[in-house]
Amino acid sequence: MVTLLGGLAGGLVATIAMTAFMVALGDDSPPPTALFLATYVGDGDPDEYATPGMLLHVAYGIAAGGVFAALVPVLGFVSVASVTVGVLWGLAYGVVLFAGAAGFWMHVVLPTDPEPEQAGGFLLFHLIYGLVLGGWLSAGVLG
Repeated sequence: MVTLLGGLAGGLVATIAMTAFMVALGDDSPPPTALFLATYVGDGDPDEYATPGMLLHVAYGIAAGGVFAALVPVLGFVSVASVTVGVLWGLAYGVVLFAGAAGFWMHVVLPTDPEPEQAGGFLLFHLIYGLVLGGWLSAGVLG
């Protein structure tokens, strides 16, 4: 059974995995949340907000895991009964998160227009997030 606690913990684990892949693939730039903080909270360069931006990004990842766990029963099933089902739903959720990040967050909230290569990286990283989250929940960790 999927629980909110499992979703929150899975969101943390998935965010760590996503971030590890970002760093491993050479993306050491501050997360978009650093630009958000620099634009709307402070007045400095986004690099100055790298640490608080990463903490905010982790908080978003945890919250998104909780939202996914809450959506599982709403979508018509009580649990992600198999790893395959969990991973597939997680990948779909990763696409939704990417669409929200690239379509709304990057274009409406932040004054940015990611290059196609950057957008491809965002998609890959959100797919990794979804894969790990779906796998975590289907494994029943904290469930």
